[in-house]
Amino acid sequence: QVQLVESGGGLAQAGGSLTLSCAASGRTFSNYAMGWFRQAPGKEREFVASISWDGDNTYYADSVEGRFTISRDKAKNTLSLQMNNLKTEDTAVYYCAADRRDWRRKVIAEADFGSWGQGTQVTVSS
Repeated sequence: QVQLVESGGGLAQAGGSLTLSCAASGRTFSNYAMGWFRQAPGKEREFVASISWDGDNTYYADSVEGRFTISRDKAKNTLSLQMNNLKTEDTAVYYCAADRRDWRRKVIAEADFGSWGQGTQVTVSS
C-alpha cells in the first residue's frame, strides 16, 4: 500500500500562487498514474488534474486549465501541483491520489484512484 502525504497548502491572495507537493512512501508509485482532487466546503470532491504513469500525459479540469500544472519526479517519488492565478473558488482541501492499477495513461475518475493522502488546506482570499 502506498502512503501519500501532501504539503504546501496555506493561505494565498487571489492572483497569487502556491505549490502543493505529495510525497509517496511504501511501494513505488513510478508505474502508476497520479492525480489531484479537491473538496470545497459543502461540495463533493472533484477532479483537478492527473498525470500518466510515465509523465507524458497530463489532464486538467476545465476550471484549472491554463492556471495549474501537474508534474512528477520519479527519482524523488513526488508529485507536484503548481497553482497560479489563484481564485477564491480554488479554496478547498486538496488531495493527492494514486491509481489503483499500474501502467495506465488517462485516469480522471475518483473511483479509479485507490490510495489517498490526508489532504492539505488551500485558502484563497480576495
